[in-house]
Amino acid sequence: MLRIIVFCLGLLTITGPARAQDSAAIQSTITSQLQAFNDRDIDKAWSYASPTIQSMFRTPENFGTMVRNGYPMVWTNADPKFLDLREVDGSLWQKLLIRDTGGALWVLDYKMIQTEAGWQIDAVSIIPAPDVGA
Repeated sequence: MLRIIVFCLGLLTITGPARAQDSAAIQSTITSQLQAFNDRDIDKAWSYASPTIQSMFRTPENFGTMVRNGYPMVWTNADPKFLDLREVDGSLWQKLLIRDTGGALWVLDYKMIQTEAGWQIDAVSIIPAPDVGA
């Protein structure tokens, strides 16, 4: 029993720093893409998208149009705050609180994948606000 506990503690020690490094790199990728959108540097924003996303949209221009029309809070964003990073079915998902041009807050969920180019964004979901009733 003691061996199992020591083994589990050892795994936590090994995965703790690795997860911290992943978290920092993931946040850097997302922050860089958000800044690229604010700068209207679509080619740079495109570079943070995964190969799957790039194959879906084929060009940076198509990708930029999709973001501008479908994710206006990403196209022009402010005050990003990173929430929890978690693993879901073997993939890492990073939640982000962000403000749009009208001052409204949004929660987005970024699916991240690690590639030869580093961490890249493989999907972004808008998390609906919970229903609040009186």
